[in-house]
Amino acid sequence: MRVTMTSVAAARAGRANEDFTGAIPTAAVLIDGAGIPGAESVCRHGVAWYASRLGGSLLNLLSLVRDSSLPALLAEAIKHVTDDHRDTCDVADPISPFATVAILRLSGGVIEHLVLGDSFIVLDRADDAPLVVSDPRERNISRSYQSALEAAAGSDEYHRLLRDLRANRNQPGGFWLAKDDPRAADEAITGSCPISELNSAVLLSNGASRIVDRFRLTNWPGVMAVLASSGPAEIIHRVRQAEERHAVAADDATIAHCTDLGEA
Repeated sequence: MRVTMTSVAAARAGRANEDFTGAIPTAAVLIDGAGIPGAESVCRHGVAWYASRLGGSLLNLLSLVRDSSLPALLAEAIKHVTDDHRDTCDVADPISPFATVAILRLSGGVIEHLVLGDSFIVLDRADDAPLVVSDPRERNISRSYQSALEAAAGSDEYHRLLRDLRANRNQPGGFWLAKDDPRAADEAITGSCPISELNSAVLLSNGASRIVDRFRLTNWPGVMAVLASSGPAEIIHRVRQAEERHAVAADDATIAHCTDLGEA
């Protein structure tokens, strides 16, 4: 498998890129780290550290442990990272770092995939429309709070609503992310597809998926066409142009484009 990766940080003073992507010959991983203002008071390492540590742990496990499911490997990686900073940081605090996860693995003639949180995996099928794998739970729950949050901006009510929204994280009926509880991995969206049915696949952070789901610059077949002709950097370039045009704050944007899928 050949993997072409591009990651572009948002232009934010004093902030590192909080996305991570990496690959081994049989797998690709994308992590989109996130945090809440004030997180430095409970975690001295920060969001970028959490994302890269989780991604590195996943790649190590994917290379060494071939017979475990993707949720089991993610659970083990979450446990490893949590243990790495349990003694120095308040890992259970609601504002400590967390992340979304996308994993793609070649295994026995199939491509296995896992998505947890609002990252995307798109499988470019040879004889059908692209299969888009996403986890809509956080977006759906956040949408129900959006109008009230906008109306209460800057007030005490705004902060109360935000706390209520966060209370849905890693709870039954809510949305799930990688943080300190390995059990979140069991809630990931998973599936598989024969490699013979695919031309390519791509993993995108939500900063990169804006080209479709926020700015409507193209559709998913269009994304796959641009990737094939111009590569991941062109997708992110178009997103940055749209952010500037619409005066939207940039987000870290990361893409891992996987081709030559039959070659491990």
